[in-house]
Amino acid sequence: MIYSQAGQLPHHQYCFVEASFLGLSGAAFIPCVWFGLVSIPGRMWGCTIMLECGAVYRAVPPHAITFSSDPELEWTPQQAQRWDCYGTDFTTIEYTFLRGLECQVKCADQIITGDYLFTAAPIGDSWSRQPNQAKEFMFIRTDGERLTIQPTDKVIFIEKSFTEPQWPTGLRTTDKIYTCE
Repeated sequence: MIYSQAGQLPHHQYCFVEASFLGLSGAAFIPCVWFGLVSIPGRMWGCTIMLECGAVYRAVPPHAITFSSDPELEWTPQQAQRWDCYGTDFTTIEYTFLRGLECQVKCADQIITGDYLFTAAPIGDSWSRQPNQAKEFMFIRTDGERLTIQPTDKVIFIEKSFTEPQWPTGLRTTDKIYTCE
């Protein structure tokens, strides 16, 4: 499914939202269901959530989302996401092969661990048309119960029957467009 500006997650996520991002006082984190995404060029991914009262909030920033009512504190926009959205068109997919895999992420000058949730792939924007700029975004639940969204070149996966995780050196991005005619 291709979405334009707003779309859905492959599977909704039960999580929490930092109350201050909704203008609420009292509890620091309140339960929510995260079910959608918003992509606007030059902005962070937006999370569309439903609160227990039935209210829906659109475009909540990813650093406001947690997977625990007692997460790691002090989560910054730079830890939550490396690059702003490229365009409005995207698709979401949960790669079956990556489902539930643990991963390591280069996140704001540190390496953190977490679990793969799903991928969002931008479509039709100028960057995605260039082989050396094309990226997909991995959505990852960190071991600190936070959300981080990182491009594929900042994530390695731990698949115990196949990988021996270590950060590769010497890899280069694709810089050619291949055709068969």
